[in-house]
Amino acid sequence: MKLAIVLVLLVIGSVLFHFLSPWWFTPLASNWDTIDTTIDVTFWITGAVFIAVNLFMAYAVYRYRHNPKRRAHYEPENKKLEWWLTIITTVGVVAMLAPGLVVWADFVKVPEDADQVEVLGEQWQWSYRFPGEDGKLGAVDARWIGPDNPFGMAPDDPAGADDVLVRSNELHLPLDRPVKLLLRSRDVLHDFAVPQFRVKMDLVPGHVSYVWFTPTRTGKFDVLCMELCGIAHYAMRGYVVVDSNEDFQSWLGEQPTWSEIQGIPPGDAVAGQGQYATCAACHGAQGEGNEALNAPALAGLPDWYIARQLAHYRSGIRGAHPEDTYGQQMAPMANMLPDEQSVRNVTAYLDSLPAAAPASTLPGNPKAGASHYTTCGACHGAQAQGNYALQAPRLAGQQDWYLKRQLDNFRQGIRGSDQRDNYGHQMVLMARALQDEQSVNDLLAYLNTL
Repeated sequence: MKLAIVLVLLVIGSVLFHFLSPWWFTPLASNWDTIDTTIDVTFWITGAVFIAVNLFMAYAVYRYRHNPKRRAHYEPENKKLEWWLTIITTVGVVAMLAPGLVVWADFVKVPEDADQVEVLGEQWQWSYRFPGEDGKLGAVDARWIGPDNPFGMAPDDPAGADDVLVRSNELHLPLDRPVKLLLRSRDVLHDFAVPQFRVKMDLVPGHVSYVWFTPTRTGKFDVLCMELCGIAHYAMRGYVVVDSNEDFQSWLGEQPTWSEIQGIPPGDAVAGQGQYATCAACHGAQGEGNEALNAPALAGLPDWYIARQLAHYRSGIRGAHPEDTYGQQMAPMANMLPDEQSVRNVTAYLDSLPAAAPASTLPGNPKAGASHYTTCGACHGAQAQGNYALQAPRLAGQQDWYLKRQLDNFRQGIRGSDQRDNYGHQMVLMARALQDEQSVNDLLAYLNTL
């Protein structure tokens, strides 16, 4: 009797939870309303079966409960019942599968007038490539990927010269125009998913998969990686911004083409030495840093990382938080470099300086810190040498007092809270994995040994 009551309450509770639950699908923002219909059909069929089976079990438990005066009737086979169960089950399965197969046929059939955009997934970042005026995407290959060619563009393919390259987690698309996304992975298995568009598809290394959809309303929608792709998988997020056609064309015109990127002159270390004079007042003539002025060492840091931080200061991604006192000091200094060429010159000069070898200033247990660093090493390298592919800077040789301050800033949301700071978002989550100050000191004591 008690079991029968539990089964009935289970059914009632499940039904109430469904209708009273605050968790529903995100509002649809694409043409794929048929996917919602398919899911609804599946839900109602499986829901009806769930209710029927559990109520029948409750009835059977109560109706045929133990009675010493009654004996069970043994019936090993009942062909009529088996036929009914087979027919009903077949109808139910067909009713669930048939709509999905119809929708899938549409899902893989791309309209001829669809725009093409390439999505490049990598740990843990999304990037995008648009065809240029010729309407064709140039050839790409993994063997050409490098710091100056993150997309692996073929150097001798003229079709790629006007390709528009977007090294950002934010993809803009025009309203009411079908688009085919070509999905390519640079390293491991990823999955591109936009819940509001009802689309998701794996990115398989060495293979190009695709999805297509038509955005039906303007707005900003989440891009998620729905395939476990490594330690920062949960932080691999981005956005699709659906614009009017005019706003989209304006945004697209601001993005660089492959030929423009190739035409960027390299940094001039000689010119950079003169432009570095202002920086040297705090960071030292050899980029060795100065704790008294709260200026970290710059020598030994990769040029791409320094350039990114200067860009963040200049755009307000860093140095805008009211509690970031030292960042607020750096923001106007970064703006003293008038253009991107000046930044390249300064980073080229810093790259010519010998890496600093600072002294340890914090107490800590290097052995305990080694275990904490296991997680950090997945990005920054086993010897804290840094990893361009993961956009993780060198940590070895950096002052421990500066690293501690940055970890504290990440943990408190002083740094990494700006929506545009994708790598900062990842670091916030990683820094908070260190439970207390002693864990931080132990980690930094271990870094001092590298």
